[in-house]
Amino acid sequence: MNFNEVIRVALRTLGRNKMRTLLTMLGIIIGVMAVICIVGVGTSASEQVQDQIQSLGVNMLFVMAGSVNSGGVQMGTGATNTLMVSDARAMLQEIPQITMISPETDTTVQAVYEGQNWATRDQGVGPDYFTIRNWPVVVGSPFSERDIDTAADVCVIGSTVAYKLFSGENPIGKVIRVKTLPVTVIGELETKGQSTFGQDQDDVIMMPYTTVMKKLVGVDWLQLITASVDSKNDIDSATSEITALLRQRHHLRADENNDFSIRSPAEIAQTVGRISMILTVLLGSVAAISLLVGGIGIMNIMLVSVTERTREIGVRIAVGATEGDVQRQFLSEAVVLSSIGGLIGVVFGIAASVFVAKAMAWPTAVSPLSIVGAVAFSAGVGIFFGYYPARKASRLDPIEALRYE
Repeated sequence: MNFNEVIRVALRTLGRNKMRTLLTMLGIIIGVMAVICIVGVGTSASEQVQDQIQSLGVNMLFVMAGSVNSGGVQMGTGATNTLMVSDARAMLQEIPQITMISPETDTTVQAVYEGQNWATRDQGVGPDYFTIRNWPVVVGSPFSERDIDTAADVCVIGSTVAYKLFSGENPIGKVIRVKTLPVTVIGELETKGQSTFGQDQDDVIMMPYTTVMKKLVGVDWLQLITASVDSKNDIDSATSEITALLRQRHHLRADENNDFSIRSPAEIAQTVGRISMILTVLLGSVAAISLLVGGIGIMNIMLVSVTERTREIGVRIAVGATEGDVQRQFLSEAVVLSSIGGLIGVVFGIAASVFVAKAMAWPTAVSPLSIVGAVAFSAGVGIFFGYYPARKASRLDPIEALRYE
């Protein structure tokens, strides 16, 4: 028989027991559906994380206050107080790859305006911060270098703070109380939304770092220095030079650990990407088990089919069918069974992805590669688990088969 005839006979044979055929395909359908949905959600999650991290800014480096060992106890990141404003200025002056820099220190505050109050983050930054982070001021204007020099009582607020304190009213020129310090609002930041880790980035007040250090926190050291380099290719060399410069400025011996740490969004993105890939592969592997279970079901049904059709096989061989003809016939039935299940699973997988996207407000990206891979894998399952029953059918003794009742 030619290929079309083989497929036609396979479909007709499978159609004789529709319920049994449908139940056999169920494992394949569920497996393909799960693989497509999980890979779609995982891919979308990875892309969202990458976009969120890239939104932090381009070609950036974070130099953070490091850890310290106190009485045998290793304190966490940010425990040292050796990162100074002079370090930030030295980095900008002595490291050619660095184009902009922003000294930073943070605290939590209660902001009050007339009858409204709101607990939020107060972030002391430099004027270049808004350019480094690609975070423009859409209403009003950012503070200047002069405001840094004079530790001016001015601030730029995020959209969440603007809504909580002013309820849609223009905040520019209004005076709010941050802790006990009256501060004039001179700008409102563009809305950024939630960060990768679910933090509301717009729930923030930005002030000159000198104002925060001197008037709110009372420290002379920094928690963080954010730097921008020329290009991504300069990140590694800039990291090495920053390390060497700060170790020299902090008078660290060769056997002493750094009292600071350096991170970049690219490094964070790679780490998160690897974690996301591992989780996607893990969940996809669990879903693929359904395909294997479906394959076992196909083998079981095909073995039953061989037993039920023993006499038919004997007749075919007696009238001239070869072992190859019989083997192709049963193998084609297994492949058609798994392929149809795979195609139905694709439809249900896409539908499930759309449902997840709407129900959980979580966009999914159904990859054509995952669809092709799932269908190909399901067909492969049919070939693998259908081979033994097909081979068993082709090797039946025709005389014994004809006598079978």
